[in-house]
Amino acid sequence: MIRTIIFDLDDTLLWDEKSIATAFAKTCQFAAKQYDVNPMELEAAVREAARTLYATYETYAHTQLIGINPFEGLWGTFDDEGEAFQRMKKLIPSYQKDAWTRGLQVCGIHNEEYGKTLAARFIEERKKAPFVYEETFSVLDQLKGNYKLVLLTNGAPSLQQTKLAITPEIAPYFDEIVISGAFGKGKPDPSIFTYVLEKTSTPVEQALMIGDNLMTDILGSSRVGMRSVWINRENKPKHDEIRPDFEISHLDELFTILGELSDLNE
Repeated sequence: MIRTIIFDLDDTLLWDEKSIATAFAKTCQFAAKQYDVNPMELEAAVREAARTLYATYETYAHTQLIGINPFEGLWGTFDDEGEAFQRMKKLIPSYQKDAWTRGLQVCGIHNEEYGKTLAARFIEERKKAPFVYEETFSVLDQLKGNYKLVLLTNGAPSLQQTKLAITPEIAPYFDEIVISGAFGKGKPDPSIFTYVLEKTSTPVEQALMIGDNLMTDILGSSRVGMRSVWINRENKPKHDEIRPDFEISHLDELFTILGELSDLNE
C-alpha cells in the first residue's frame, strides 16, 4: 500500500523547460527590435555561452551537487545561506551579463551595456512565464487527503521558492517540501531520499517517487529501494541500466498504477 507520494517539481508538475524557452524567445525578440539579429541564433549563442561560462566557476561543483543548471543561473539571485551560495550570489550578476554579452558578440554585436539590459530583461520575462502542465492540479486534487504528498526538488532554496511563489497554487498541496540546496545534497544522492522517508515516517515500500529525470529522480529513488514512476512526456529513449518501475506519458496515468499497487496488497 502506497502511503507517501513524492513529486519532483521542474518538468514534472511545473513546465520549466517551456518557461525558460519562452523567456529566451521574448528576450531575443526584444533584442531584434534594437539590432538586426536573428532571435533564434541569438538564443542558441546565449545558451552555449551560458553553459561554457557556468562550468568555469569555482562554484560549479556545488551547482552539480545541488542540481542547478546554467539557465536557472540566468535568472536566480542565490541569496541563500552557506558559503557556496554566497559565492554564487557575488558572481551571478557578472555571469548573467557576460552570457548575454558573449551571445551578442557571436551575432556580431559588441555592446556590453546592452548585454546587461538583456540579462535583466530575461529575468523579468522568466518570472512572467510560469507554466504548469494541464493535468497538474486535477491530479493533485485527487491525491490530496488520500496520500501524504512530498515535493522533492533540486535547486537553490531562493530560486525554487520563487517558482512556487509565482505559482502559488502548488505549495498548499504538499505536506512537506524538501529543496536540495537547503538539505545540502541533491538527487540522485540517496541521503536526500532517506531524509524524506525519515521525515514522513514512511517505510520505503510505502513510498512512490514520480519524476521526469532518469538520472536524478529515478536513479536516486532506486538507490534506496523506492519504487518510481518515470513521467516521459516527450518519448525520450530508455536507459539500459536506469529503469523505473513504471513509465507514463501523462500524470493521469498515475491512478492506474496506484490501483495496481493497491490490488497487490489485497
